[in-house]
Amino acid sequence: MGLRKPEEYISALREKSKRAEIYVLGERVEDVTKHPFTLPAVKAFEWTYKAPWDPYFYDKEMGVHLAKAYSPFINEEINRFNHIHQSPQDLAIKVKYFRKLSHKAGSCFQRCVGWDAINTISIISYDIDKWYEQKGEKPEHFEHFGTYYERFLKFLKYVQKEDIALAGVMTDAKGVRSLRPHEQPNKDVYVHVKEVADEGIIVRGAKANITGVVASEEMIVMPTRAMTEKDKDFAIAFAAPIDAEGVTLVVGRYTNDTRRFEEPNVDALPGVFPAEAIVIFDDVFVPWERVFMFREYQFAAELVEIFSSYHRQAYGGCKPGLADVIIGGAYHLAKQMGIANKCHIREKLTEMIFLTEAMHAGGLAAAWEGKKAASGTYYVDQMKANVTKQMVTRFPYEIARLAHDIAGGLIGTLPSYKDLMHEKIGKYLQQYLQCLPDYPAEWRHRVLRLLENITLSVEFLIESVHGAGSPEAQRIWMRRFYPLEEMEDVALSLAGINPEEKPERKKQKEQT
Repeated sequence: MGLRKPEEYISALREKSKRAEIYVLGERVEDVTKHPFTLPAVKAFEWTYKAPWDPYFYDKEMGVHLAKAYSPFINEEINRFNHIHQSPQDLAIKVKYFRKLSHKAGSCFQRCVGWDAINTISIISYDIDKWYEQKGEKPEHFEHFGTYYERFLKFLKYVQKEDIALAGVMTDAKGVRSLRPHEQPNKDVYVHVKEVADEGIIVRGAKANITGVVASEEMIVMPTRAMTEKDKDFAIAFAAPIDAEGVTLVVGRYTNDTRRFEEPNVDALPGVFPAEAIVIFDDVFVPWERVFMFREYQFAAELVEIFSSYHRQAYGGCKPGLADVIIGGAYHLAKQMGIANKCHIREKLTEMIFLTEAMHAGGLAAAWEGKKAASGTYYVDQMKANVTKQMVTRFPYEIARLAHDIAGGLIGTLPSYKDLMHEKIGKYLQQYLQCLPDYPAEWRHRVLRLLENITLSVEFLIESVHGAGSPEAQRIWMRRFYPLEEMEDVALSLAGINPEEKPERKKQKEQT
């Protein structure tokens, strides 16, 4: 099949969620495709199934449909969200696609985490296999269930063939942040191996802030940090369905989330929102065929770096896409108020455009500078991916602030849509909320609500800071890998100073 229709995805998810343990506001959800709290997340995810059939996503300059790709693994056209990157162009298509997809969804569409997860596992499983090969040894479970990369390829073909909705599951509950996993007073704050059986492993623990898992069918679970030998039970990666026995999803609250229960739900525009959840693994059995890392703690840091860089680059697509919506909405409100041509408004819009395009440029640069990993998968330039995400931790807040500045205080105090349409008071609100007579008051109401819900949202603000790692994580990476010594030598040479005369270098020569 390779490409599912949106209705096929909804139908499959409906049946899956009926068997899963999913909780919202203290109650179990029987069907995520109908419950008003989870439906917006499903609608967001659904856009990744609509896009392959929509000509809007055909890029004339690149000559490709952004939402589809050819898979060399099953020799079929597939949904791009299940594609393994085969070139720098694939990496560039990713951020271009995300920007356009944000224009349609008006929200985080959530499926990118699972996409980054399978590309990460395609690299790391291959690397671990080669490591064992070079050592001339292999785990006993390889004998009966294949190597990690062989297992991954089997799983990948299933995902691509059936167009499965994947969630990437990385962030652990973490507990005491200053302690390593094995030092935690409660070991369950990190997902870990509890028991080893002939046919698989039993895992326990919890993952937090997991995007889109309630709208997904399968999870790719990965370690969240570097590990030591004492942490080896926590160094595991595997796949599990959301309805596996022992898995429980607890959906988190969201800004203005009860508005989605209202009818009409104009105050909940754009009506599409992501959902984050805590995922509880209560003695969940995982067959060996779905285990892609088992106690190889030496590769935990590499896995995290690969995944994080992929995901940080991704933000160069989705956040600019949402920023485009905000810019468009702010410009429209300025037109309604008759101030769109004023210098201070034009300056604010120009600054918003600059910040937006800078984020997108970073994502594209990380793509075009990408390299091929040993497995054949293409991987982003890590420095540029981290720089992109560092911009994303700051720029959306400034874009949101400028939008609030242009929109006015009403963006935070607007009466409800029901009031606007009320048979007695509605006529007054429509009279006093209207600006230029060419624009009805309802237009202003709708655009204000749209901007309020996006600019104050988890996906545009909080996720921009903490998604794919908090700001300090990118700064640590940049400090570690920027060639400071080399650049010092460049500066000294241009200043007419021999870098070999640096005191530390002379001392090093004397010691050798």
